[in-house]
Amino acid sequence: MSTTHSGNTDLYRILGVARTADADEIKKAYRALAKQYHPDLNPGDKRSEEKFKEVSAAFAVLGDEKKRATYDEFGADGLREGFDADAARNYKRWAQQSAGGRGAPGGDFGGMGGAGPFGGFGDLNDILGSLFGGGLGGGRQRTHRRGADTETEVVLSVREAIEGVEVMPGDLPGRVRIPPGVATGQRIRVPGKGAVGPAGPGDLFIKVQVSPPIGFRLDPQAPDDLEVDLPVTIAQAMLGASVTVPTPEAGTVQLRVPAGAQSGQRLRLRGKGLPKKGGDRGDLLARLLVRVPRTDDPRAQELARELEQFYA
Repeated sequence: MSTTHSGNTDLYRILGVARTADADEIKKAYRALAKQYHPDLNPGDKRSEEKFKEVSAAFAVLGDEKKRATYDEFGADGLREGFDADAARNYKRWAQQSAGGRGAPGGDFGGMGGAGPFGGFGDLNDILGSLFGGGLGGGRQRTHRRGADTETEVVLSVREAIEGVEVMPGDLPGRVRIPPGVATGQRIRVPGKGAVGPAGPGDLFIKVQVSPPIGFRLDPQAPDDLEVDLPVTIAQAMLGASVTVPTPEAGTVQLRVPAGAQSGQRLRLRGKGLPKKGGDRGDLLARLLVRVPRTDDPRAQELARELEQFYA
């Protein structure tokens, strides 16, 4: 099942409460709306049914202290599968430090929710819909003499894929351990956890998808490589410098920018990308963005004019 929402949906607006509302206010608002739009009280009314799902999905987040805190900090991105809050905070911290008054990759870092500089992960529509079984449940079935094999998908953060993680796929009552080093597209077989049949149960296959964290994007030229924007000053680009670069598993590394580097040039950090089949990792490409000072200082403008003579 899934629900239909506006791309700019705000969970607090759905429940009609302020962002400062306490738990009791949120619960009271939810109960009133759930009663108003409950399908049993509105038989055959599709609009009420969709509204009931929307209200219930909003309460599933705002009624849970931990989920609400994540939503308040990161917006809709914080609700998606495979989201790594530590990696997001690490990237934001790095971006603010590297900006140093010179601007930052992607623009304003004041807010991390929605489809702003951290966007590209889909809007709140799909995320809320997944709260009602649109994500891990169900799966394709193939007919066998025994019960059918079933397949479901899990979305992991880069760190979860590297370190391994326990997940609860589909309607499985227990947890399944995903081993360290899995890659996008790999299938984990769980014997005897498929559909029940006369000759015994089939198997469950868990298909893995690894999601890049906020601030990183897939390299279209290599499926296991990631790309991140790296702001540098004119002096750093001209003279060369050692700069800090965030990694997708919430760390940082030092990178040497060569003298004479150009904006748009990509520098490769080997083994810092997505996990690959076989245990290795792809690379991280740092795309240089040469930033100019934002100032009306006459001295800065004079220096800029002097530099003009050196352009070929």
